[in-house]
Amino acid sequence: MEHIKAHFADSYRDEPDVVGLAVIENLYPYNPLIDGLDSLVLVIAEGEKARNEMEHVQLSGQRVMIRTIDSISLNEWLAGGENRNIIEWLVRGEILVDRDGYLSSVRERLLQFPETMREQKQFTEFAGFLRTYLQAKQDLLDGNLLDAYSHVLTALHHWAHIVLIEEGRHPELTVWKQLKRVHPGIYKLYEELTVSPETLEQRVQLVMLGCEFSVMSKMKTSCALLFKILGSREEPWSIAELQSHSSINVLHVDLSLVLQKLVKREYIREVAVMHELGDIGALELRYMMNNTLS
Repeated sequence: MEHIKAHFADSYRDEPDVVGLAVIENLYPYNPLIDGLDSLVLVIAEGEKARNEMEHVQLSGQRVMIRTIDSISLNEWLAGGENRNIIEWLVRGEILVDRDGYLSSVRERLLQFPETMREQKQFTEFAGFLRTYLQAKQDLLDGNLLDAYSHVLTALHHWAHIVLIEEGRHPELTVWKQLKRVHPGIYKLYEELTVSPETLEQRVQLVMLGCEFSVMSKMKTSCALLFKILGSREEPWSIAELQSHSSINVLHVDLSLVLQKLVKREYIREVAVMHELGDIGALELRYMMNNTLS
């Protein structure tokens, strides 16, 4: 492995557009961390080399994945969870090239897990939790029990992630092993859903009750990022403005469902205004904080 590291370090060290290079070795044959290959070379590039691409090569009998990514896309991965493996890559990888300490600063930021990053991740997980929980609820009403089980299990994962983020932990790293120590109650629900001797419908309904409470208790804290944006000006926001906001657009989250739930809970207000295009037959719905609530 050392000669492979040396090969890539020599190949990229003098490339002016490469700001960082890390290598991650796959020590376990069945671990999908790097999609079944033997090792991963993560290249962070700017300028002409700033393109997102993947390449598979073979070197000295080793199968290597080369992932090239620019710093903007890297930040999107870190904020939005689009590629959950990126956290583990950066935390566990060996840094071989680090121009101006770029990768070291990224790793330090991950380990510190600052509030801005927590807010983004928590909001993303809550949006996923809300959608899968409500889908499971509809599946139960429709009599689609296996679909309800699948969706409530996903909702439970999102809930677990929210709790770990609240504790300042990255949920990408060993979710249930961490959660068993941090929040045994949710872990117990996970066990009830997966290994309980109760019927499948009883198990799903039990977890749904827990999710119902979680939706109510986690909504306000999990949407802190959105509340800050809504409260940053007096004028109401259109959904297009919210979706394109720099703190939201990197998360790849559909805001519609979250906004409607926040309106129903009266955390935010829905305001109908004249459409900018002058269509007198339709009013545009916009959103603002409900200042009547404390």
